[in-house]
Amino acid sequence: MSLLRIQQLVFCMIALVFLTGCSKVEYRKVDSPAYLRVFNDLNYVQSLDTKDQEVPFLAMLIDPVMDQDGMPVSTAILGDFLDQRAPYAPPYPSHIGNSTSVNNPEYPGKEDVLIGPVLNGFDLSSWAQIPSGSHRIVFMFRPKNTIPFFSLESRLKTKVLIDTTMVLDAQEVYTLHVLQKDYVTKKNGVFLRQENFHKLPLSDSLVYVNFYNLSAKGFWEADNVEKGGNNFAKGAMGNGIRDKVNVFYTLYRKNDAKSPVANFTGNYLGEVRRTTGELAPSPYYSFPLFADPLSDGIYTDVWQRLDVMAPGMDPANKPYGLTDLNTDNNWAPVSFFSNGTVAPAIPNESNNVTLPNMIVNIHSGNYNPRSFATVNTIEFVNGNVYLTTVQRKYAPPIYK
Repeated sequence: MSLLRIQQLVFCMIALVFLTGCSKVEYRKVDSPAYLRVFNDLNYVQSLDTKDQEVPFLAMLIDPVMDQDGMPVSTAILGDFLDQRAPYAPPYPSHIGNSTSVNNPEYPGKEDVLIGPVLNGFDLSSWAQIPSGSHRIVFMFRPKNTIPFFSLESRLKTKVLIDTTMVLDAQEVYTLHVLQKDYVTKKNGVFLRQENFHKLPLSDSLVYVNFYNLSAKGFWEADNVEKGGNNFAKGAMGNGIRDKVNVFYTLYRKNDAKSPVANFTGNYLGEVRRTTGELAPSPYYSFPLFADPLSDGIYTDVWQRLDVMAPGMDPANKPYGLTDLNTDNNWAPVSFFSNGTVAPAIPNESNNVTLPNMIVNIHSGNYNPRSFATVNTIEFVNGNVYLTTVQRKYAPPIYK
């Protein structure tokens, strides 16, 4: 074989690799996109009373094609293996590349799709681009295995949880929740929120947070044993909070959980009522990024603690001990410490739930670490508390 022929074959092989190996994912430009993020807020307690309920492991089909028997045969957009959401949704797509499990704690999560841009300075890479307009969205129960939805047996692709239609406007940011609407009847539904954080004149020097109580009607009044009993992992939050509560906050330094930052003890943030279907976003409250006078204006080790309390209660006068998991749904403390680690124990406290810090500390520019303010959403759902954090784009690190 001549040298020229060998070179031609090598060239063809290289070209074939590029044409086949690099085309596994075909991205299509989305004209006038909306930006969508989806959470599965359905939780369940495994017991004799719930043994016959479907496990809330879902497939989301946007604009599916159904056959004559109503079984989906294809779909424009698929969000598969949609598992119960994680307690923390960070300000970056943390699930991409995680191959330890196919389970997806949110959409887009691990799905390899076009993601949102930086919009008005905010990083929307945890939102998926989808065409704007009217969409039929179907959530279906699926087996908890690793078989893709459309490869399942036909009999396993027939259990519809929710079938609804939604209109998503171009360039708007949406968060969609699948959740329980009524604890007594076990009715499920969806809650679609049109976000507005990217439209507000928010300051870089303030940390923002808003709240939603997305719990089912009748959850907090139900018997505690029915809800899982005294669950130490959920603290006093596990039994649920009342339909109307007040939220107070206290700021602590990392190494001192006994002495709060001056002037930031039990400060009132606002009132939270159980959401019954309102689409408008809740108001944002704020506190200073560098509230601690000992910080240098670049880095702060402050963390936050919330007291979620029934009307009329005050953080300084609680009639419950720090180990009481049953507080008659009147008080539930939540701490937000760095990197998701356990917060320093306030002496003898065991009814506290811990989530990551609302202040992001990361290597940026010449500073390692540098502290950044964020925009946060805290959601209370049937004895669980979830934190979603959004961040502005920051300067990448400079390595010397």
